[in-house]
Amino acid sequence: MSPQMVLSLQSHHRPDPFPSPFQPRPSASLVTLTCQGLGTAGDTTWYKDGQRWVQNSWNRFTVTKSGTYKCQRHGSGLSPPVTVLSDQLVLQVPTQTLLEGDEVKLRCRVRQDTSVSRVRFYQDGKDLGEYFRGAELSLSPLQPNHSGRYHCAGSVRFWPLSSSPVTVTVHELFTVPVLEGPPELIEGSPLNLSCFSTPSPLRPPAPLLHLFYRDGQLVRGPQVSPQLLVPAVGVTDSGNYSCHVRSEGGAVQKSSARLCVTVHRVPVSGVSLWAQPPGGQVALGDRLVLSCAVAAGTGPLSFTWHRGDLGTPLGTGPRLELQHVGDNDSGQYQCRVSDGDSVAKSVPLNVTILVPVANATITPGPLSHQVGSAPVTFTWLHNGQEAARGPVLELGDVSVGHSGTYQCVATNQLGQDGHRVFRALSPELALEQWL
Repeated sequence: MSPQMVLSLQSHHRPDPFPSPFQPRPSASLVTLTCQGLGTAGDTTWYKDGQRWVQNSWNRFTVTKSGTYKCQRHGSGLSPPVTVLSDQLVLQVPTQTLLEGDEVKLRCRVRQDTSVSRVRFYQDGKDLGEYFRGAELSLSPLQPNHSGRYHCAGSVRFWPLSSSPVTVTVHELFTVPVLEGPPELIEGSPLNLSCFSTPSPLRPPAPLLHLFYRDGQLVRGPQVSPQLLVPAVGVTDSGNYSCHVRSEGGAVQKSSARLCVTVHRVPVSGVSLWAQPPGGQVALGDRLVLSCAVAAGTGPLSFTWHRGDLGTPLGTGPRLELQHVGDNDSGQYQCRVSDGDSVAKSVPLNVTILVPVANATITPGPLSHQVGSAPVTFTWLHNGQEAARGPVLELGDVSVGHSGTYQCVATNQLGQDGHRVFRALSPELALEQWL
């Protein structure tokens, strides 16, 4: 910790109404500088105008000349500078390090405590306006724009006087906060935002309060913790976040830049498709129902149905129903699901339209057309009685016993486990034997 140099004025005039720690001080007669602060016992080294001046075993030293003074004791750093002036009019500034939010007054003083009137203050040569009563300029609370070179001017016994310029440096109480966190998240995951601001090392840190905003609306704070934690975010938590840091009394306030956080929905995955009847095998004219579901994904979800390379969707929603399927409804069916950000597809399901047997006929040669969906069984009737099975009836050497009427019955079993049986009976064919 650096020592603190304190001025005491040895004078036969009335006591100074503004004791230390203000600088510069008028050198009325003698000025005693006191070096106070931590450090081991031993010699004190004194500096004047940046140069090592003298070393002694006391922590006090009396000066009579104008200049800028510092002190140092063993085991400690240099003290802040103290300026002693012999000007008739001087501007007094606190010697301690000045930080944002401090309560500070600058005082325009005359040697031997003579009164001064019509006082004006200047910053970097700019007149701050109006006459100041009490010869004081309040800079409370201090802000960075208060840094600069100040001097004052006034009248003493109708004589105009001006002080030497004094530099005022205002240090940050804490840095401008920086908000850090993930710019993109998946819905349901935790959000952790950290508001980083470094306190000034020139003074013991004081508690800082943190406030968090989304799209200009306060969502958390004020709080001592510099973190904002949302255990599970939703899409509505997307927005522009910022953090606001202020001193405990509110004299110093600073805001971070905005951080855009986008919450995405849980991507759609695990799209499955199933049919009723199972397997997608349905008899011609029957009802087909296709259903679609997802293993993961947050809504709202949109479902579309597609067959083959057709560009136009067959329908929407998690269910597609065909009341009476036709021959042209066979093909590869697929369900596609979208959450607005991504699209997932099911494995294609092959739908087969099973055709019941029909148009059974008897011809002298092999069948020239398909009578129904396989497997088809054929039964031959001779005079109404079963005579043979198979698609072809061979009579061999025809005899009188072969005379009569012939029909064939085509049969196929469709649906789940073949629970539906279809039959088609051909027209009768009469066979007569001529003797």
